[in-house]
Amino acid sequence: MNSTYHIDEKWIKASIIGAIWAASEIVLGSFMHNLKIPFSSNILTGIGIIILVSTSHVWTEKGLFWRAGLICALMKTMSPSALIFGPMIAIFSQALLLEVAVRIFGKTVFGYLSGAILAMSWNLFQRIMNFIIFYGYNIVDVYSDLLKFVRRQLDLQFEIIWLPILILLVIYAILGIIAATIGIRVGRKIKHQPAEPISPTRRSEFFTPRSGQQSFNWSIRWLVLNLLLTVTALLLLNFTPWPVWIVFITAIVLLWVKRYRQAFRQLAKPRFWFYFVGITMVTAFVFNKMQGHEYINGLLIGLQMNFRAVVIILGFSVLGAELYNPLIKEFFLKHSFKQLPLALELSFESLPLIIAGIPDFKEVAKNPVTVFYRIISQIEARLERIKRNLSKKVFIVSGNIGEGKTSSIEELVQNLKSQNIKIGGIFSPRIMEDDETIGYDIIDISTNRREIFLRKTNSDQHDKIGNYSIFENGLQAGIKALDQSINDTRQLVVIDEVGKLELSDKGWAANINHWLHYSDADLLISVRSSFTEQVIQKWNLKNYTIFNVSEYDQQAFSRIISDHLN
Repeated sequence: MNSTYHIDEKWIKASIIGAIWAASEIVLGSFMHNLKIPFSSNILTGIGIIILVSTSHVWTEKGLFWRAGLICALMKTMSPSALIFGPMIAIFSQALLLEVAVRIFGKTVFGYLSGAILAMSWNLFQRIMNFIIFYGYNIVDVYSDLLKFVRRQLDLQFEIIWLPILILLVIYAILGIIAATIGIRVGRKIKHQPAEPISPTRRSEFFTPRSGQQSFNWSIRWLVLNLLLTVTALLLLNFTPWPVWIVFITAIVLLWVKRYRQAFRQLAKPRFWFYFVGITMVTAFVFNKMQGHEYINGLLIGLQMNFRAVVIILGFSVLGAELYNPLIKEFFLKHSFKQLPLALELSFESLPLIIAGIPDFKEVAKNPVTVFYRIISQIEARLERIKRNLSKKVFIVSGNIGEGKTSSIEELVQNLKSQNIKIGGIFSPRIMEDDETIGYDIIDISTNRREIFLRKTNSDQHDKIGNYSIFENGLQAGIKALDQSINDTRQLVVIDEVGKLELSDKGWAANINHWLHYSDADLLISVRSSFTEQVIQKWNLKNYTIFNVSEYDQQAFSRIISDHLN
């Protein structure tokens, strides 16, 4: 059985850019949001613009921006926040706007600047739309009437309704221009200077993907029910008296809070209640002063706006929780973009390494051009590493105990050595006594050194795997042989065999991990038939061929591998 991994190079490049952008969102975004730094969302947008603009000086293909934005947006699902739809929409929209501007005006200074202004200004547009979606069109009336009141109090002779928005647009445009300028400088520097090596920090050791919902009891029925409840609540707000919608929406919220813990976290935030009280009081004041409503009616309108916000916020939160259902995610990924799931896998594989190379926010702010140059200049090296990893092949010799896996591999190795193919790794021959298996040894293929590895003993001095005791000298001899083979210029590394120990992250598991990320050699492993699928899934093997010893003859086995290696 064969499995081949095909992905377009454009998507590989987009996976690298998207991973860098996502890493900045995770590391720098968390830092800024925790410290409540003003305009943190604009700073993150600026970082995204810098990444896109600078990388476009190295990789000039069309369509990289929106692909990278899509990958980064999907990687935001790792965020511990339940409200991920807003940032996801923002990231993809910003990338798309920059893509459109560059398509129209070309990869020129004007094209980059106009695209950056559009991308940065999207933050303001989305924030305005969020307010309207959350609070309804009443929030527009509150805003306009409040500014009319201010104008009347200050006795101004000109219209000021659009003034705050225009001021913010100017500020956002300036921030976009600054980001694009830095991106252009970084891109030009990369084209004229060789890449500098990055010394990773230990931050990647502490990075773990989002796991808070791994044990959640997902349900398609709850997804449908939540959608119906959200729509019903909004209809009640618009078409029923206030006692009705207060009672029903409160009941819906309590139901959501009982099932979804993150829904309660949204309600527990002080900022939510600050907005709740503030908007209610301001609405009551404005509608009383400017439109002649009774104060109590203004309060009810304010409450209605806030209840709408509660429904929208919690509704999207609980819908998002159910959309994490692996079945739903797999369906959309497989039926939308065939290349996207493969690119996402590459991005998640790249993410810890990229995070390790991201400096602290203070260093970024102090010298952004140098910092971004150090990071972006590594993309070509990362691309070559990914392409080499994707070209590697795994040959799996599968069979049951006693079917001849090891003897087949030994014969193959001798045949390949006669063709001057460089081979390293280990054999694990079975040791028999009176037709009974009593253990296994380890043989270093390069040196023929032999050590006892597993034996049936009653000793408590050794670690156990099933009925066998693990001899430390044999284990260390195997690890050393594999380390040398993986790090040397071998064409093929042999591991006989991979099983229970490795599936529990012991034995040769670390060597396989090292091979996946750092070796250019192909890999040949023997696996019992009952463990084959588990091994493929554990290491997410892609380009592999399975040889079942009971079905393939030795000559065909040898010819296929030698043809690949020669």
